[in-house]
Amino acid sequence: MKRDLNALTEGPILKTLINLSIPIIAANLLQTSYQLVDAYWVGRLGANAVAAVSVSYPVNFLLISLSSGFAFAGTILVAQYAGAKNLKMVNHVAIQSLVMVLLMSLVLSAIAYSISPDILRWLGVEQEIFAEADLFQRVIFIGLVFNFGFIMFQSLLRGIGEVRIPLWINAMSLGLNFILDPLFIYGYGPIPGYGVTGAAYSTLATLGLSAIIGHYILFYGKTGFKLTLKKFKFDFPLLKKAFKLGMPSSIEISARALGLTIMTGIAAKFGTEVLAAYGVGARLISLVVIVGLGLLRATTTLVGQNMGASKIDRAETTTNYAGIIAFGSMTFIGICFYFFAEPIIRTFLDAEDHVVSMGVSFMKIVAPSFGFMGVQLALIGAFRGSGNTFQSMLLTIIGIWAIQFPFAWIVSSMESMSYLGVWWSFPVSYVIPAIITYAWFKTGKWKKKKVI
Repeated sequence: MKRDLNALTEGPILKTLINLSIPIIAANLLQTSYQLVDAYWVGRLGANAVAAVSVSYPVNFLLISLSSGFAFAGTILVAQYAGAKNLKMVNHVAIQSLVMVLLMSLVLSAIAYSISPDILRWLGVEQEIFAEADLFQRVIFIGLVFNFGFIMFQSLLRGIGEVRIPLWINAMSLGLNFILDPLFIYGYGPIPGYGVTGAAYSTLATLGLSAIIGHYILFYGKTGFKLTLKKFKFDFPLLKKAFKLGMPSSIEISARALGLTIMTGIAAKFGTEVLAAYGVGARLISLVVIVGLGLLRATTTLVGQNMGASKIDRAETTTNYAGIIAFGSMTFIGICFYFFAEPIIRTFLDAEDHVVSMGVSFMKIVAPSFGFMGVQLALIGAFRGSGNTFQSMLLTIIGIWAIQFPFAWIVSSMESMSYLGVWWSFPVSYVIPAIITYAWFKTGKWKKKKVI
């Protein structure tokens, strides 16, 4: 059944926001589970196998962040044109974005594949795992074309408000990966075991299938898109606009990833035990943030469509609802994490009591501020949907690089605070940026941005 493009610009706002957010949150949880399945099967091969796989993740994440900018731009432009009921431009933006991302992924994949050994040398990978890490990484780089393609598919569908189809494809992908991982890693019958590289082959197969299904749906499905490559030629003014919209988002994601890497380095200077406690806490936060990211993406779509339909008041009301839901739901999660901190930490950290105690202190310090993190993410969703991607990038950089990183560095250097300075940098980096973001939101300047 074809997607009703009036659905997001009319009717009850709260119900629409919730209906849009839940499938996005569920899809994000499935993607996280996908990584956990990989980690489980590779972990059974030993420490060297885990190390061989781990070294490729930062590089892969950096490459994916380059495509994420175009994906966000695609969501924004499609959402606003859909809100304006301009189906011709919805399809035009979609096909231009898809072809551009395909070409970009082919170039990046070829370059990354050819310099894979050099990347590992720059990262200081030891000879003991070098060959295995290189083979794993090269297969992952081949899969960038499928990875970029599926990210773009999800973003375009999200722009018109279709979030259930990506959810079902993610569920299918997770189930297939659960079967293929042990099959390719350990082998069975006529299928040989490829060890660490088997995990990469499994990822390549599942991503490839997901991307193919996704693109079939875009070209032949009944989703609101009618894409065709006939008489295709590049629309450079549109691509320039997409680049201008998307580049700040790419920088924002890269800055966030690099900032978290540096935070890990600060925690590491206090020793392995503190790093272990920090690592568990950081992983738990990455699970909690999925709720906020779901609301961010739903708000981006709703605000984008309503801005395109010139329903500015409806866009603002949507954002207010998103902020309230984000604060309430994530504060509730934070309260649960505070009171059940010890059993939660022990579930993920099998260590001596004093190390567990460090993890518990981390969680009890950070958890009460989850609601503020949620509010900022919801508001950033509104800024992105309205096309204010530069402001979104700036607010994220301020939170991490101007507030969290200096605070953690200075306060953890105080003898009386030590590693607790790292712990406290998290609530500080949630509360202050949330206040700044809310203050800028209330000025109303974000509503004046013209994208289409």
